[in-house]
Amino acid sequence: MMMIESIISFILHIDQHLVEIIRDFGNWTYGILFSIVFVETGVVIFPFLPGDSLLFAAGTFSALGSLSLPILLIVFFTAAVLGDSLNYEIGKKVGTTITPGSFMGRFINQDKMHKAEAFFNKHGGKTIVIARFMPFIRTFIPFVAGASRMKYGYFLMYNVIGAALWVLSCTLLGYFFGNIPIVRDNFSTVLIVIILLSVIPALFGFIKSRKKPQTSK
Repeated sequence: MMMIESIISFILHIDQHLVEIIRDFGNWTYGILFSIVFVETGVVIFPFLPGDSLLFAAGTFSALGSLSLPILLIVFFTAAVLGDSLNYEIGKKVGTTITPGSFMGRFINQDKMHKAEAFFNKHGGKTIVIARFMPFIRTFIPFVAGASRMKYGYFLMYNVIGAALWVLSCTLLGYFFGNIPIVRDNFSTVLIVIILLSVIPALFGFIKSRKKPQTSK
């Protein structure tokens, strides 16, 4: 329970935590940011780590000169592409063998996994791009792609496009708008709004899937 509270606190007050990380670790901050994005996108049992909010907050600090924007974009892009690639390989190797009672199955939210599979089956390759902007779902989609034996070259193309769009949009939003007084003074609220906006596509998809059985009667 304390771990969950710590993660929620880190996400909602990520600006405060980034101040401490930059102060205590200096240039090693880039390595820490790389690790968070890499694990969030690359390890299917860690979908709860910050993604959009982290990019936005880091972009804000780059506007202040605390972090280098070009280095930040390269770090985030590399971490996102490599993370999805690792997740794809994990899915390719163990995806079809995971059951709810297995070791991996205990850590994977089966409901989220089934939603990701349905989303993937409906939208195909472009799912990899769309899912970049959907918390939780983006962690499961590369895993599902690997488990479904999607050709890696095809997957990589969408992986690169999705990573570029995600990193550029979220980081540059923070860079250009994060230090506007009204945003800076209500940073936690802004992060909550960003997270809510990110889950809207998944919410609409869920609502549509719930309506389909009724219309078929």
